[in-house]
Amino acid sequence: MTAALDDDGAAPPTPAPTQKAILRHRRGNRWMHWINFPLLTIMIWSGLRIYWAEDEFAFGILDWELFKFFPTWFNETLGLNRKLARGLGFHLSFGWLFVINGAAYLTYLTFTGGWRQLVPTRQQLARVPGVILHDLRLRKEAPPKDGHYNAAQQLSYTVVVLFGVIIVATGFALFKPTQLSFLVTIFGGYESARLIHFTTTMLFVAFFVIHMIQVARAGRRNFTSMVTGYEVVDIEPTVEPEPAPDDTEPELVGATTGGPDHG
Repeated sequence: MTAALDDDGAAPPTPAPTQKAILRHRRGNRWMHWINFPLLTIMIWSGLRIYWAEDEFAFGILDWELFKFFPTWFNETLGLNRKLARGLGFHLSFGWLFVINGAAYLTYLTFTGGWRQLVPTRQQLARVPGVILHDLRLRKEAPPKDGHYNAAQQLSYTVVVLFGVIIVATGFALFKPTQLSFLVTIFGGYESARLIHFTTTMLFVAFFVIHMIQVARAGRRNFTSMVTGYEVVDIEPTVEPEPAPDDTEPELVGATTGGPDHG
């Protein structure tokens, strides 16, 4: 196939690319992220079946109870009632997979230096309110990014890792309260450990909902980058500066100087 020629007989210049792919997420991050998603879903689902057997927590102010976790219609709709043994079986089995995946993730972050992308500095923490105001559309100025994530993302991803550590530690305290009595003591007793375990789980659910909303707002490219590792970004066209006009007089080549005619 012959390339088209312009009026001067030369091939037209190749148009400059308007997009490029940049690496956003390493393979280890992506694998452990997607492994964690079904594990957490199963852990929360089975945990709700365990909680059904003793649903004692409620939210309120002083003696005023606003609502109780969880109403009967909620348990019946999701089929959580009268499934305690099955809930325990799933919770304890998949809990070990959650621990292994979490330990592998922390090890990976440590040896690859990826933790530097997640843990915010003091300067970055000071930017968090501005990022939140921008996300709430109360501020037009876009927040700066330090690497892959902005300040609010760094803070939330760091906190959610701490949530995972707390959930695992309180889970072990509830699983083996006699053998691991020091954990029960650290969390203020068995009932206190159970409350902390439940509260942290609800915070995990809240993070998941907010995370999905933010992913939807960021668009398809952001989502696919967590699958492929690369994000396609637009390249702003570069404009070649025009040459400055030359104000000097043109030099006359081959001109003779006028004078008297000697011959």
